[in-house]
Amino acid sequence: MSCYDLPGLLPFDQALVRMLNQLMPAEGDETLAITEAVDRVTAEPVRAKVNLPVFDNSAMDGYGLRYQDALNDRPLPIQGRVLAGQTLDEPLKPGHCVRIMTGAPLPEGCDTVVMQENAMETDQGVTFDPLPEQGANVRLHGTDLKAGDVILPAGHRLRPIDVALLTSVGLADVRVRRRLSVAVFASGDELQPAGTALEPGQIYDSNRPGLHALLDKLGVDVLDLGVIPDDPDALRQAFRTANDSCDLVISSGGVSVGEADFTRDILDQEGDIEFWKLAIKPGKPLAFGRLSQAWFVGLPGNPVSTLVTFHLIAVPAIRCLMGMPHQPLAQLNAITSEPLHKTPGRMDFQRGYWDVQDGTVQVRCTGSGQGSHQLSSLTGANCYIALEQDRGPVASGETVTLWLFDDAMA
Repeated sequence: MSCYDLPGLLPFDQALVRMLNQLMPAEGDETLAITEAVDRVTAEPVRAKVNLPVFDNSAMDGYGLRYQDALNDRPLPIQGRVLAGQTLDEPLKPGHCVRIMTGAPLPEGCDTVVMQENAMETDQGVTFDPLPEQGANVRLHGTDLKAGDVILPAGHRLRPIDVALLTSVGLADVRVRRRLSVAVFASGDELQPAGTALEPGQIYDSNRPGLHALLDKLGVDVLDLGVIPDDPDALRQAFRTANDSCDLVISSGGVSVGEADFTRDILDQEGDIEFWKLAIKPGKPLAFGRLSQAWFVGLPGNPVSTLVTFHLIAVPAIRCLMGMPHQPLAQLNAITSEPLHKTPGRMDFQRGYWDVQDGTVQVRCTGSGQGSHQLSSLTGANCYIALEQDRGPVASGETVTLWLFDDAMA
C-alpha cells in the first residue's frame, strides 16, 4: 500500500473536486456604475443595449461612393464632406462621392470607401487608383454585436478593457455579486510582527501579511484577526468571530500533529471537516470544511506550504464563492535543465522558472532549495513543476509538466 492510499491522505485532484462540488456562490448582488465595477464578478449575463457599430460608418479617411459609379472610370464630383459626429442631410447622388472621415456615418446609397492615399482630386472630381472591392472599408451596423446579444457571461470578473466594451454598447451600470468577506489569522506563540526585536525561539509572522496581500489582489474584503496564540480558547473565539461575519475563514498553522497544534481539533468541534491531509508536497496538513455559517480552509504553517496551498486550494474556493467558474492553471510541457529530487508518494509542486532557449521550453528550480520554509523558491518562480504522485527522481533533460502562475500569484 502506498502512502497516498492510506486513510486521510487525499490526492490533490480528488480534494479539489470534493471541495468545489460543495461550494456555491455567496448570495447577494448589487448594481454598480461600470467604472466602479472593475474586479467585481458579473451576477448575470450582460447584454448589449444597442447594435455595434451603431450605424454604417467609414473605417478609413477617404472617399465614400457607390461602387458601380466608380466603374465608369470618370471623375466623381464631391457632393459634400462628412466628419465623425456629422451626417449628410441627403442621399448620395448618382455619379458623385463624398469626402468622409474615419467613424463618420455613410450617406444613404454609399457602399464603398476608398482610402485617401488611393484617390486624386482634380477640377472635374476625384479619380481612384486602385479601386478596392465593393464594400471595402465599410463597417456595417450590428456586424460586431446586436442589441440583446450576451457580451459577458455571468461569473466574469470585470477587467479594465471590459469598461470600454460595456460603455460602447450603451451600458452605464452592471449587476455584480457582492464582495466576498474573508477572515485571516495566523496561530503560534512564536510569531512576532516585523520590526520588533526577536526573543530566542521567535520568528517573524510572514504568512499572514502574505495572505492578506494575496486576498487584496483577489478583490475580497479582508478581516485580519492577527496572530492568535497557541491557546484553544483563543483559537475557538477567533473562529467564532470569523464565522459570525465572514463567508470564508483562512487560518495559517496549527493543523499538523504537534502538541500545540489545536486548529484541527477546534475545527472538528465547531464545524465539519471535509478533508484533512493531502497527498501533496509542500502542504500535506490542510483542513477544509464548514463552520455553522462560514467555510474554512486551514493552511499549514510553513511559509511556502501556506502560500502554495493558498494558491492551489484556497484561491479556487474563493473564486467559486465569488461566482466564478473554476479555471485550472495553464499547463505546459518543459525540459528540465537540472536533476529534480523526488520520492514517490505525494504530488510535488516544486517552484520553477521557465523560459525558452533555442526554441525549447526549459525549466529550472528556483531559490537555494525547495524546503517548505524557503520563501526564496517562490519569489523567483513563475510556475510549479508539477511532479506526479508516483514519480521518482527526475534526471536532467526529462520532460515535466509545468503549472503556470496566474494573476493570483504572479
